[in-house]
Amino acid sequence: MSGKKYAIAAQMLDRQQYYALTEAIKLVKQMTDNEKSKRKFDETVELHFRLGIDPRHSDQQVRSTVLLPAGLGKKVRILVFAEGEDARAAEAAGADIVADDQIVNKIANEGWTDFDAALATPSMMKKLGRIARILGPRGLMPNPKAGTVVEAGDIQRAVDELKAGRVEFRNDKSGNLHIPIGKASFTAEQLEQNATAVLNAVIAQRPSAVKGIYVKRAVVCSTMSPGVRVDLAGAGK
Repeated sequence: MSGKKYAIAAQMLDRQQYYALTEAIKLVKQMTDNEKSKRKFDETVELHFRLGIDPRHSDQQVRSTVLLPAGLGKKVRILVFAEGEDARAAEAAGADIVADDQIVNKIANEGWTDFDAALATPSMMKKLGRIARILGPRGLMPNPKAGTVVEAGDIQRAVDELKAGRVEFRNDKSGNLHIPIGKASFTAEQLEQNATAVLNAVIAQRPSAVKGIYVKRAVVCSTMSPGVRVDLAGAGK
């Protein structure tokens, strides 16, 4: 959104006010709908959280996954690191790419990451150490805590969930979370369903070491819209 368009959208809300989740999403929808005829892409809608954690400490990390009831609104290209019988199970499960040593080398040597999500069987994890620095910053490194390291018998379920709209989240170095909840073309009801699932998942991951306020602020926005502050009182169920 250009500076002028952004300014017009910003006039639709009070930047200092906290809105109930339903109203916050309606505002974002109004702002994106006003620009729909001028947009050339379907904007992503996200929830951003400012957490009261100290990300320097390992016992205050927030990392998990959430299954979005209304999906993500896009095709998810899934890579599975597997070999042998596990690789055949991944192919049968509908994985877009089954990664063998050749793919691992391609990632290591070329920085190739043409996929949206990655799973790995436990036996492959020892081979991924040398590409962790490439996959990690992009949120593509399989991790047991995120449910992306799976046994052969769980590959089908994991692939199905990723295609249906399971997303991983983890705090950044500043203690923030940035989680997609759908597309601007979604209905307000679909976005609210996904947002509620995300809020519940984030709240459930509160580290026991955190003292005081855990979620300091939550803001919902589209790719090109101003952020709308969410009143967390009563949000999530």
